[in-house]
Formats: sequence, C-alpha cells, structure tokens
Amino acid sequence: MKQKPIHPSMLPYLEGKVLLFDKPMEWTSFDVVRKIRYLTKISKIGHAGTLDPLATGLLIVCTGKFTRKINEYMGMEKEYTGTITLGAVTPTYDLESEPQDQKDISHLTEEQVHAATAQFTGAIMQTPPIHSAIKQAGKPVYLAARKGIDVKLEPRPITIYSFIIEKIEWPVIYFRVVCSTGTYIRSLANDFGAALGVGGYMSSLCRTRIGQFKVADATPMVDFEQEIKRVTSISEGQADA
Repeated sequence: MKQKPIHPSMLPYLEGKVLLFDKPMEWTSFDVVRKIRYLTKISKIGHAGTLDPLATGLLIVCTGKFTRKINEYMGMEKEYTGTITLGAVTPTYDLESEPQDQKDISHLTEEQVHAATAQFTGAIMQTPPIHSAIKQAGKPVYLAARKGIDVKLEPRPITIYSFIIEKIEWPVIYFRVVCSTGTYIRSLANDFGAALGVGGYMSSLCRTRIGQFKVADATPMVDFEQEIKRVTSISEGQADA
C-alpha cells in the first residue's frame, strides 16, 4: 500500500521538532509516538525516556533531524513527584499487580519515614525491577517475569540528588525526587518500604521535569490532536478556495 503523502502543514515536523507531552495515564510511551506518527504521517519520530503506563507527566518526543538529540535528552537529570503506599508490596513494584504481604505500619513515625530517605540519597546502587523493558538475550525481561521465569538483574549505579517527603497520609507517602538517568522510581519505592521493614510500592507517579524542560510547558495529547486536525483542515480549505 502506498503511503499517504505528507500534508504541507506537517513539513516542519518532517524537518525536525522537539515536542513536550504530558503522557496520559495507561498510555505507553510508544503509544504517544505511534499516535504522533499517525497524525503527522511522519515515521522518523522517537521519545527521550520511557514512562511506565501508570505514570503520567513529561515525555519529550523528537521528530526529523532532532531525533539525533534523543540520547542527549535521555541523559539529563529528572524530577518526579508521586506516592509510595507502605504496608504491602507488589511483584511489579507498582499497581500493575495486586498488593500482597500486608504488614502493620502502626508503629512507624513520621520521623522514621523522613530519616529513611538519607540512605537513598547520593550515589547508590539500585537493582531495576524484573518487570521492566531491560533486555536480556535480546528480549525484555518482563516477558520472562510474566511467565514466572527466574530473572536476575545486577545492581546499577545511579544518583538521587534529592529525596523529599512532602506529606504523609498513612499509609501513603507523598514524595519529590530529583535523580539521574537510569533511576527506577518503582525500585526506589520497593527499597524504601523494605528499609522501613513494612514493604512499599509506587502508587502514583508524575515526571515533572527533564533537564530544563517542565511538564507545565507540555501539551496534552488531546490538544495536540485537535491542533493537527485544525491546521490540516485550514490548509485544505485554503487549497480548495
């Protein structure tokens, strides 16, 4: 099947753009890329850093010649806000799987929670979740994990520049983290709960910043789609006049 010609109003995207999106809940990062490819009819599009389906927030998408800058953007520090729910764990370290191994948290104090952040600040070693897109033998490890196959991942060096507890509403802990590339906030939530002796999992997450790019400046996907449809219809109307 012959590909539909690129609309003239989409030529700037073909040349190259850096786009900021606020990724919707339950979309994969590639869902966003796929949608933009469909709307613009341009194939040379990629994103600069995966967000899990249950996370929202800033996703940088590059088109055309700016796809060369993807690795540069991926290497920038990132900021997240979210919640950790204490007193249980999940196999995926988030709510993609059911909480289990419930534990009493009534003995915990706010002082203990705040103090526990110290061991997760600075240069640390972190083991990624086995339910992740990291590849072994050319395949994402989550495929094996879902089948119950034993997966071993080695700890990796990361840096947590700041880990701040912003609010506590037992059993939910509200946090803000600034970290290096390669950090898994799901693993941080799991490890944080383990350090407190009661378990924990990531119950919500929003990426608020990548380098100097902020989610406040990002476009919701629905707004982008409406704008693309608007400019293409205007251009078509002018061509018919």
